[in-house]
Amino acid sequence: MTNERLKQIPKMDALLNHPSLAESLRVYGRTAALAAAREVLDEVRQALSDPLTPVPAMEALAGSVAQCLRLAGVPSLRRVINATGVLLHTNLGRAPLTQEAAAMAEEAACGYTTLEYNVSDGNRGSRHAHVSQLLCELTGAQDAMVVNNNAAAVLLMLSALTRDREVIVSRGELIEIGGSFRIPDMMALSGAVLLEVGTTNRTRAADYAAAVTEKTGALMMAHTSNFKIVGFTQKASLEELVALGRERGVPVFYDVGSGSLLPLPGYLPDEPRIAECIKKGADVVCFSGDKLLGGPQAGILLGGAEYIACMKTHPLARVLRVDKMTLAALEATLRLYRDPPRAVENIPILRMLTASVEALYQKAERLVNLLNFLIPEPLVLNDSGQVGGGAAPGEALPSVTVALSPARGVRWLEEALRQNDPPIIARIAQDRLLLDMRTLEETDFPQIIACLRRLEKAAS
Repeated sequence: MTNERLKQIPKMDALLNHPSLAESLRVYGRTAALAAAREVLDEVRQALSDPLTPVPAMEALAGSVAQCLRLAGVPSLRRVINATGVLLHTNLGRAPLTQEAAAMAEEAACGYTTLEYNVSDGNRGSRHAHVSQLLCELTGAQDAMVVNNNAAAVLLMLSALTRDREVIVSRGELIEIGGSFRIPDMMALSGAVLLEVGTTNRTRAADYAAAVTEKTGALMMAHTSNFKIVGFTQKASLEELVALGRERGVPVFYDVGSGSLLPLPGYLPDEPRIAECIKKGADVVCFSGDKLLGGPQAGILLGGAEYIACMKTHPLARVLRVDKMTLAALEATLRLYRDPPRAVENIPILRMLTASVEALYQKAERLVNLLNFLIPEPLVLNDSGQVGGGAAPGEALPSVTVALSPARGVRWLEEALRQNDPPIIARIAQDRLLLDMRTLEETDFPQIIACLRRLEKAAS
């Protein structure tokens, strides 16, 4: 690059004082604008290493700085519109909260709270108290506590109750969850000693019984909520393990995974109901708060009072505890479960899960009527989605999609929707872009219409 070409690059002050940047400076501040201008000018210097590249005009440089500021001002964590048909999409934040839960979390976030304060007597309270009574009421457990996710719940359960003791688990239940977190690794970290029994596809109650010794700390079941073993299979039931545990004086732990508080026989017949697990005699049950429960990310522990008390006083309990916003959102979600029909109507994940195909078809028709400006016209198709989030593996949910086939190609449209504000996340199948009605709310339609109209206008 010659000195003459370098001299053509505007000075920093001249660029920042350009009239078109006045509003950006006011909104984002001079420090941010200075960083953006440096970034833009550095890119220009690199580009000018090619002698055929012209020096951009001042107006263009100012526009690049303004765009850089706008992009830097967009929050990294932000709302997206889920049109994928995957209800518990881990990458998109799993279960959306109810309006009541979001409002309670906001109220807790914006002021002081009764997090660990007992208003009735003016003394210190327990953060567990805000949800433990509700959880016991809804499940029949003696006591309950909450940590920051279900992996944390498993770690605390094993660390507090079985350190240096053997925990007997079926080989077919040595689960790996997202991010390569495995039950054997959690066992090792907790200090418990993993003792595998049975085979991958067949484990009987007799296999557990043969492995129980004076070193046994617990019998553990893990619901295979993110995979299925089919064919020549057998597994011990919870009732069988509870009977064995009572006979040998060994507690039974059950990692349920997704955690359903309501019976969902017509939708997820294989998902254990938490209250039934407690009723059948499991000593400790743990599950997620942000999956089928429809609450915030949390790991919920239920069971016998002596076991929960031991976990509450363990040093890890403080390390893994949840904050006031999580507790507020969880409490608001759990209160809805006192009235099951109201819970299904108001908790988004349950409403989406139980929506009929007929209702989804009607929703799709309403969206198509709003898209009558598109050429070629959108199609309404029968399709299927999934629960996702490590729940109901292999269970396809019948659904309805609106399919778009733009002239510029589905890859272009998928990216354009993804770059919208808010991003619209769809999926592609058979060279069509699909908007799945099971995860779309009708309140999302205006954003989708506005985005497609902008794209149509830009293409004309």
